[in-house]
Amino acid sequence: MKLIKATEKDIAVIRDLARKSWEHAYKDILSGEQMEYMLSTMYSAEEIKDQLQQPRYHYYLIKDESSDSYDGFIGYENGYEEKTTKLHRIYLVPESKGKGAGKYALEFLKEKTADHGDLRIILNVNKYNPARAFYESQGFRIYEEGVFDIGNGFVMDDYLMEFIIGNPED
Repeated sequence: MKLIKATEKDIAVIRDLARKSWEHAYKDILSGEQMEYMLSTMYSAEEIKDQLQQPRYHYYLIKDESSDSYDGFIGYENGYEEKTTKLHRIYLVPESKGKGAGKYALEFLKEKTADHGDLRIILNVNKYNPARAFYESQGFRIYEEGVFDIGNGFVMDDYLMEFIIGNPED
């Protein structure tokens, strides 16, 4: 398992991994229309390019070296709030589940967050996404709930979770 810093040349790979992951993860949670809307706005080539050009926003591809394939990706932003890194996205393709890629990526994120000097990682997770249990198993806890208008008549109904760097339980 290896994380590789993504660049603009990887935008098509990120978009493909997002689609594969979302079609599996959200098929029973979001309508097809909402999924397409979110993928076309949040994962447009322009949106990803803009994020890659921001010095505090980072994308890494998660590579399975044994199969020489990508298992997913992670996107995060240091300094999102004071002393806080935001995990904007971590997605794995269905065939990578259970290989430890998610845990590996979160450990990497915890190290990068600490190296940056941030003391907290936050994320949003859909209330009906089973990934919530995974985050909890990795030391994250719910600190708030939120319903967010994302346009086009759609909302995100999420738990907001956090991980405190240096937590004795991590």
